[in-house]
Amino acid sequence: MADVRGEHRLTGARPGEGMKNLLPDKGPSASQALTVATLFPLGGFLLTLSGLALAASVVGLVLATPIFLLFSPVLVPAALLMALAVTGFLTSGVLGLGGLSSLTSLANTVRGLFQRTPDYVEQAKRRMAEAAAQAGQKTKDAGEMIQSKAQQAAGRT
Repeated sequence: MADVRGEHRLTGARPGEGMKNLLPDKGPSASQALTVATLFPLGGFLLTLSGLALAASVVGLVLATPIFLLFSPVLVPAALLMALAVTGFLTSGVLGLGGLSSLTSLANTVRGLFQRTPDYVEQAKRRMAEAAAQAGQKTKDAGEMIQSKAQQAAGRT
């Protein structure tokens, strides 16, 4: 304890000022206070409803337990049969969707392979035409430059 007091004396801080730094400088805004004032009773009401639902479930279970015990030789196998049937239907549906998805993906891949070839060919044709046009323009420019130099040379002599 002596170390803490000595530390306060060295830093010049009074005991309790450290806690002031942790607290916010201002209180909640009006909208925040209104939100809390509105939602607090609603939360309490919902908590009360959930407690009532829990109590009703417990009472229902207490009342239904003797019936479950009397009919358990019939109910347990029937419930097991129903669970297995539902599981089978869900599994078949999921496997069917998986197979359909695989076939769709395969069909899209094959369709894409057949459609890509003409795109590449068209792109290559377009590039060749552009290269030919560019070469033709360069040849024409070179011919005009040679012709103008030849005329200048002929004019000087």
